[in-house]
Amino acid sequence: MIPRYSREKMSAIWTPENRYQKWLDIEIFACEALARRGEIPKASLRKIKAKAGFDVARIDEIEKTTKHDIIAFLTSVTEKVGEDGRFIHMGLTSSDILDTSLAILLKEAAEILIEDIDQLLDVLKKKAFAYKDTVMIGRSHGIHAEPITFGLKMALWHQEMQRNRDRMIRAKKTISYGKVSGAVGTFSFIHPAVEEYVCRKLGLKPAPVSSQIVQRDRHAEFFSTLAIIASSIDKYAQEIRLLQRTEVREAEEYFFPGQKGSSAMPHKRNPVLSENLSGLSRLMRAYALAALEDIALWHERDISHSSVERIIGPDATILLDFMLSRFTGMIDQLVVYPDRMLENLNMTHGVIFSQMVLLKLIEKGMSREAAYAVVQRNAMKSWQEGIEFKLLLQKDKRVMTCLNRKDLDHIFKVDHFLKNIDFIFSRVFKERRGFPFSSGHSG
Repeated sequence: MIPRYSREKMSAIWTPENRYQKWLDIEIFACEALARRGEIPKASLRKIKAKAGFDVARIDEIEKTTKHDIIAFLTSVTEKVGEDGRFIHMGLTSSDILDTSLAILLKEAAEILIEDIDQLLDVLKKKAFAYKDTVMIGRSHGIHAEPITFGLKMALWHQEMQRNRDRMIRAKKTISYGKVSGAVGTFSFIHPAVEEYVCRKLGLKPAPVSSQIVQRDRHAEFFSTLAIIASSIDKYAQEIRLLQRTEVREAEEYFFPGQKGSSAMPHKRNPVLSENLSGLSRLMRAYALAALEDIALWHERDISHSSVERIIGPDATILLDFMLSRFTGMIDQLVVYPDRMLENLNMTHGVIFSQMVLLKLIEKGMSREAAYAVVQRNAMKSWQEGIEFKLLLQKDKRVMTCLNRKDLDHIFKVDHFLKNIDFIFSRVFKERRGFPFSSGHSG
């Protein structure tokens, strides 16, 4: 059973209380490092750790005058600490606090998103095996191609989402860098050992080199990863929308008791969840574009990125958390119609076996060009006139000089298309099974 989505866990990361607590943690760890180096009195450190705190309302009040969030925060903390508060923020600059804390927040958000992806992977795997042998038509350009199984479609999505999980892990690693190197990153008034200490305590790595900020290519990679994941969800949602069309109706979103599809037409059952996800993915791609725009800042820094990140940080992570949770629940309750899949498979009167016929004719000695021409001619006639493809082939003298009825009976079997489904599943889900065309070597 998929747990109900709750945004509180992700949203809590972005509350003022959590953000200011991260700022305070960084400042206190910096004081600890300075005290270890003998640069501030240990007695002062004890008082700072005992008394340091903040008041959100007071910070807001001070910021109305200072127009500077870090100064307002430091003023609020110093009011609680007293005289020893003068040792807080020694040799630091605002971006030391802002960028290092943002790394922590994005890292925490990434951990939640990885958990979300794991839940989705579990559901996709369950669906893949449940429908591994459920035959349906595969489509290219929206047109019937050759048979696949619905489980294979789910396995495909599972593999893509596994890549997205790997991307999210890499993005988490990329973003997990802090900086405590001062005004333009030169450690002019703070020793590198302080940065090492602070980052280690926070579970981050020090940026090997920074200007006044951690470079924004890291953040662009992070938000681009979120956009890729959202785009995968968009891809899946669009497929469900296509399968739910009245003319197709091979799968559809679960329609809850009491749910309504239209204010005017009581019969409507619309793919509203999928449409919602497709729309939200557009926002996610826009957030990634905004992050890419943040890479190019003036000289050692400007703050044009700051206003962007105050929006896209919480919005993008909360939104993707929602999207993953919604899609997981939707797939878990997806309604699948195997009988309708078979109806659609057979609606083109057997022309889906055209490649099988083509290859058999070539095998029997006909040139590829001649075989293609005779198969295509019969397939077009079957499609246009609604005559069974197999019957047309039986009446075609050129075909029957190479093939007999037994050959055609053997050709027109769906099983030919599905013989390697187990092999594909063994690769996707890493189950040890025999490989086709095995030469005795193990991979």
